[in-house]
Amino acid sequence: MHAPAELADIAADVLARIRERAPRVHCITNSVAQPYTANMLLAAGAAPSMTIAPQEIGPFVAGADALLVNLGTFDSERKAAIDVALPAAAERGTPWLLDPVFIERSPARAQFARDLVGRAPAVVRLNQAEFAKISDAAAADAPARFAQAHATIVALTGAVDLVTDGERRMTVANGDPLMALVTAMGCAGSALVCAALAVEADAFIATIAALAAFGVAGEVAARHARGPGSFAAAIIDALYSLDRADLRARIKVS
Repeated sequence: MHAPAELADIAADVLARIRERAPRVHCITNSVAQPYTANMLLAAGAAPSMTIAPQEIGPFVAGADALLVNLGTFDSERKAAIDVALPAAAERGTPWLLDPVFIERSPARAQFARDLVGRAPAVVRLNQAEFAKISDAAAADAPARFAQAHATIVALTGAVDLVTDGERRMTVANGDPLMALVTAMGCAGSALVCAALAVEADAFIATIAALAAFGVAGEVAARHARGPGSFAAAIIDALYSLDRADLRARIKVS
């Protein structure tokens, strides 16, 4: 088990690699989230792309270093794009993250998400309500069992984030309540995990590093924000300038 100071350094190193390598992250995401997600990735040092056009998504994913599949806008165009994107990612061993937004509200969306879990996502990032729908399990060890059964990382996010690969388990307690009041904040967080996956081979470590950095950026931003509107811009600035000292001072990982 890593000590908090060591994890702060790991997160700082992952963030430094993102800034140095500028990985390409292709995002199939909520139409509401696209500009904000792109700006958050740019602030972190990554290079976002967003196209879902069937004639070009294959080449875009083939040239990407990580892929985000977010179900926030569950329309026929994005479903078709996912069906093109995942074989392209699989062919090149490109890591991808599933963010099954609002599956607790739509049976069709939930079934599609269950099918996607069988297509080898590196990470499944979701909240408690979404996890309950996709796993049909309420036991305390359900996230670990789910991660082990599907050979993936479960990132169960909320006031405290839980990350597990079935054997390792860590929590991240960073963040600020204002993060829940900005549309696309969760989508942007998932995209940041993708950027980390592009530069860190251990998906568990990549997920912890990205969620910790994201949460610390939220705490730094909240010091300057007057409400959700100014916070939305402040967290982009905070992520852009986030450094090792910020992470060492604020990280809450156990």
